[in-house]
Amino acid sequence: MAFLSSMNIVGSGLTAQQLRLDVIGENVTNVNTTRTEGGDGPYRRKMVVFQARTGKDSFREAMAKAAQGLAPNKGYDTAGGVRVVEIAEDPTDMKLVYDPTHPDANEEGYLEMPNIDMVKEIADAMAANQAYSANVTAFNTLKAVVARGLEIGK
Repeated sequence: MAFLSSMNIVGSGLTAQQLRLDVIGENVTNVNTTRTEGGDGPYRRKMVVFQARTGKDSFREAMAKAAQGLAPNKGYDTAGGVRVVEIAEDPTDMKLVYDPTHPDANEEGYLEMPNIDMVKEIADAMAANQAYSANVTAFNTLKAVVARGLEIGK
């Protein structure tokens, strides 16, 4: 059924944006972490990398198949949506702060702080929240369409 694949698409978006918000929360939590468990220096900002899962023919391909009398999108096992490819570390330089009294400061008295910019994190959180809300709206619309379709059959 087509509406089930639509629900899978919306569900993948909800899951991906929730993970994105979790990673942003981890970044904000570690904004002042100067030492990680492995002793590799300060916490490094993490970013979620998404990849589109189409699983379907493009519009042009679907129309060409339909013109030939073939069923478009036949034989595809995925419904599309989005998937998380990786949680990558931000390669930007760490911030240097002069604090000779801190135990993690180097010989010159500079302390490496995480490469987290709170303005960027807040903007990313707002964008993830908007995307999550858009997916909730799409899900509610799909739910209403399915409910109306079931009422027609009564």
